[in-house]
Amino acid sequence: MGKFSQAVRDSLWGHIYLTPELEECIHTPVFNRLYAIKQLGPTEIAYPGATHTRASHSLGVYHIAQRLADNLITKGASEWVTKKGTAAFLAAALFHDLGHFPFTHSLKELPLKDHEDLTADAVLAEPLKTLIAKTGADPQQVAAIVSDSIQTSDTETLFFRKLLSGVLDPDKLDYLNRDAFFCGVPYGTQDIDFILSHIVPEKEKGVMLDSQGIMSIEHLLFSKYMMYKAVYWNKNVRTATAMMKKALYSALEQKLVTPEQLYAADDNSIYSLLMTADFAEKKCAQLLKERRLYRIIQEIPFDDANPLHKKLEELEFRTNEEKRLATENSLKPEDIIIDVPERISFETDLWIYSENKPFSESSTVFSKDTVQNFTKSIRKIRVCTAPDCGILHTIL
Repeated sequence: MGKFSQAVRDSLWGHIYLTPELEECIHTPVFNRLYAIKQLGPTEIAYPGATHTRASHSLGVYHIAQRLADNLITKGASEWVTKKGTAAFLAAALFHDLGHFPFTHSLKELPLKDHEDLTADAVLAEPLKTLIAKTGADPQQVAAIVSDSIQTSDTETLFFRKLLSGVLDPDKLDYLNRDAFFCGVPYGTQDIDFILSHIVPEKEKGVMLDSQGIMSIEHLLFSKYMMYKAVYWNKNVRTATAMMKKALYSALEQKLVTPEQLYAADDNSIYSLLMTADFAEKKCAQLLKERRLYRIIQEIPFDDANPLHKKLEELEFRTNEEKRLATENSLKPEDIIIDVPERISFETDLWIYSENKPFSESSTVFSKDTVQNFTKSIRKIRVCTAPDCGILHTIL
């Protein structure tokens, strides 16, 4: 790997330094596509500044990964990591989002490949495969770090996999900071310097924290909760996302759009795909493109003890309920949307070495019940209707 001599200016982190070989990688079509995919999808409807892209986020993750790797190597990780493995980790951080397409995280219910597996496919395909090899990394190891679908028993690869996807991973540390910065809210800001000063490497666990570092997890957990409450699950953002999901689900079900077309799409081409097809639910995408959102006419806190709520988590059942409500209110199926936010996890699986116990059992006020209540307090079922519809006589 060459010297880190190529500077990229980032709004959040200042100068991010790449090697000439890595710089060559970010000028490929597969990476350039990320410049045309907004990190937060339709969030600009609620936060006009939220137009940052998957590309800038990827560079930010790489930057934090570089700092993390340097920090851990000086603290003893050099006993089990190699220069080649470190190069693979940095490449994995830079390319971890290559498999993303518009609205990826919102479309987990649809029969689509995981974006991590799509990333692995891109890394092992040309031209990246050859270009990654030029950086001194093994493309196969890069793919295995990104995707846990690739089985491996290699200690170094498993170590770097835990670093890239864990409680204090570079992805989370960048997106919370970056999303908060561009949305103009203070909730997501993380103290990277403080975190790096209180972590140590561990071959099996990835990283561990000392007791002073407990507050960094507490802050991250509360930040994530606040960002979901204010930004990611903002009611208008949820409505916009649900509109696109309804259009895409229908288009995929009717085979008007193929998964392969979706995997290659960006924020502009996804609308082109839907607008050229002839189907009723296209209305959802058309209105979203015009920034005309469906109206929320009912909002209910999600209740795990309610059998109907549990059933509404199933996409097929939810679609049938939308049809039922449409029929009972003399509307068309495309005029009704039921939005149920997916279950999310607030990861706390990190070892506190100075107390010799996991975070959840350490001296923290964030008990397991407290963390679980984060999701319960913000998860709401919403029924929405097209803007040209009247008052509904029947609701959930």
